[in-house]
Parts: sequence; C-alpha cells; structure tokens
Amino acid sequence: MTREDFARRRRQLMRMMGKDGIAILPAAPVRYRNSDVEYPYRQDSDFHYLTGFSEPEAVAVLIPGRPQAEYILFVRERDPQRELWDGARAGPDGATADYGADDAFPIADIDEILPGLLEQRSRVFYTMGFHPDFDQRVVGWVSSLRAHMGQGNAQIPQEFITLDHLLHDMRLFKSRPELVAMRRAAQIGVRAHQRAMRACRPGLREYQVEAELIGEFRRHNAHHAYLPIVAGGRNACVLHYRDNDAELKDGDLLLIDAGCEYDSYACDITRTFPVNGRFTAEQRAVYEVVLAAQRAAIAKARAGNHWNDPHDAAVRAITQGLVQIGLLKGKVPALVRSEAYRPFFMHRTGHWLGLDVHDAGDYKVGGEWRVLEPGMVMTVEPGIYIPAGIRGVGRRWRNIGVRIEDDVAVTRGKPEVLTGALPREADAIERLMAA
Repeated sequence: MTREDFARRRRQLMRMMGKDGIAILPAAPVRYRNSDVEYPYRQDSDFHYLTGFSEPEAVAVLIPGRPQAEYILFVRERDPQRELWDGARAGPDGATADYGADDAFPIADIDEILPGLLEQRSRVFYTMGFHPDFDQRVVGWVSSLRAHMGQGNAQIPQEFITLDHLLHDMRLFKSRPELVAMRRAAQIGVRAHQRAMRACRPGLREYQVEAELIGEFRRHNAHHAYLPIVAGGRNACVLHYRDNDAELKDGDLLLIDAGCEYDSYACDITRTFPVNGRFTAEQRAVYEVVLAAQRAAIAKARAGNHWNDPHDAAVRAITQGLVQIGLLKGKVPALVRSEAYRPFFMHRTGHWLGLDVHDAGDYKVGGEWRVLEPGMVMTVEPGIYIPAGIRGVGRRWRNIGVRIEDDVAVTRGKPEVLTGALPREADAIERLMAA
C-alpha cells in the first residue's frame, strides 16, 4: 500500500463521520509471552488500515474539517538508547514525513492535548471493549470536559458511536492494491502447500510437514496468518486440531489448513491428500463429494447472490453425495430440511478474508443475508468428517476427514479463485505427489 492508499481511506471515513465527529484509534499493545519475552508484534488491523503505521504505543485521531490538522498521530519519541535494543522509531517527525500525518505529538503528551481536540465535537467514534485501559482514558477525557462546562466550553461530545460500523464496512470491499497483496499471499500459500505435498510420506511427524509450510512462507517474507492445522488420519476429524505432533501413517489422509500473511493480508487454504500419495476408494469417494460441493459453492459466489447462497449450494451437494455413497438414506430435499448432513458437515462454508483471516464485515444487514458485491473476498471451505465414534457408519469409512478450501474474490462476472493454482482434483494431487 502507498501513502495515498491510506490517505484515501481516511478521507472516505471522515466524509462518513461528518464535521462534528472525532475518531480515536489506539494501536495494538505489546503482549508478553512470559517475563520480558514479547509475542511477535502485529499491528491492530483497523489501525493499520487507516495509517500503515506499524509501531505500538500510538494513537490516531481523525478530526474532519479541522483547519489546523485533520489527521493527528501520537507516537513514541525517538530514543537512541531504546532504539539500540528494539530498533528504530519514527518519532513525531517521521509520523508526518513518512506516514502522512498532518501533525504528530509524543504519546506522553496525549492527556494534555487530546481533551482539547474533543472540544466542539458532538460525536466520538471509538470502539469500546477491545482495549479496556484505553477505554477508561477516553471516558476520562470526556468526563473532564463535562466537569468544566461552566468554564466556557461551548460544546463537548454528547454521543459515542462504535467506529466498527463505518470502518468494517469499508474493509469489506477490497481495493485494487489490496487484491494485489492478497493475490501475492495466495501465490506464496500455494507454493507452501505444494511443497508440503511433495515432502509428505509415511513415517514423518505432522510437525515436519508443518516445517515445510513455515519455511516456504518465510522464504517469501511472509508469516503464518494463523496456527497451521496439520492433521493426519483421525486428527483430520478434529476441526481445530493444534497438536501437529502425530506420526503420519501409510493409508491415512493428511488435512492441512494453513495460510500466510503478506503485507498484512492473509490467505487461507486447506487441502486434503493421501499420506502415501494414493487415495483409497473410500477416501476418493468422500473427496469427490467435498470437491463437488466446493465447486457448487464457488459458482454461487457471484455479485447479486447473497452470502448464504454458497453455503446452501454446498449443503445440497454434500447431502446428495452422502446419499450416493451410502452414508445417508432418503430424499435429498427432506434430508436437507432435517439437517441430516450435520453429523458429517457441521460448520459454515466460508468467511470474509482480508487483513484478518476471519475478516471484518457483517454477514447480515437488517436481519437479511448480505448481498455479494464486487470487491468482497471470502473463503469457500466445505468438508466431510467421519470420526470413529459416529453411529451407523461402516468401519471402512471411519477416520476420513476431508476439507477443501480456497480464497474467492467476488467480481462483476465469474468469481476469481485467488488460490486456484493449487491442484484440487484427486488425480492432479496424486500426480503432484508422485513428481
């Protein structure tokens, strides 16, 4: 993203806020793993979306129509001693010169300066609940103004409005630069999954295959966007499996759900393939049902359809497929109505994707499913899971878990499958693994 990309977003948000509003966004805090060991720092997605500023201990303030400065950043001051340990800081000068702030101040001065910025503003756009300590400071600034109303304050904020309502709707629609970043993340993710398929063989541990994924991410200056799921055999039937330490066995399937983050944008990919490179008849049968469901769902990811159309299509295809392979009995419409598929397919077919893996944006508007529009990006990830304990299922089907997930951008025409370069067909997967 360029400085102009971030500036364009700020201008759009301020137009929606109106000239009597003020928006306040704190950066993500540093979090500690233990003692003085920090978790890797990752900027708050909303803060990044509007500023591109990657440091902690910062606050962005937007004041539409203010002649002196509409966009103000409070940041850490330069400190040669701390920078020797932790790396360079932008400081107030860098915040204006490099990040486009109209004005910038040391974060230590915010309690003196921000109450004055709140004056003459009737509405505060701020999201409560994510940063409790900072919540108290915001309330304190407004309360202090209210306590001094008799000393000449013409107007103070009378209304708090959750910033999410405006900002998350903006984030739902991806710009061209955002789609470029997401395509690049998808390319890296595809390479990582291909590498994992080629490396897989009986006798490896799940974490050894995970290492192939992470290594490929880092080769391209990307990080994992979430903790990878590398689940062999029965572990593939655990939706959020995390241990990644079991031995991969001949004759089992391996389900990998792993995506990377590049330039702050995520991809999210799942593939399921045989540890030994060859599907059994039962594995292939289940796999083909899931693949047919995914194709049906992707076909519905078109502008003008609503959010739930892809899920409905996947449900119908999975129910029909389960009947065809003998795991369900009855008429497909009745089985769909009774949700007879749910012991095998118990999750939704997708979610929004962007700066966050489960990205911002409402799925319903006014109680109705949201209509899909160009620029929205979603995952499409149907699955079938047959754990050993499920009743009425023959032994030959047990411990088969299959999920296929791709990232799909809604366009004015045919959906764009960002991760489409990664094979999905069973024969193509077997060829890739053999090579």
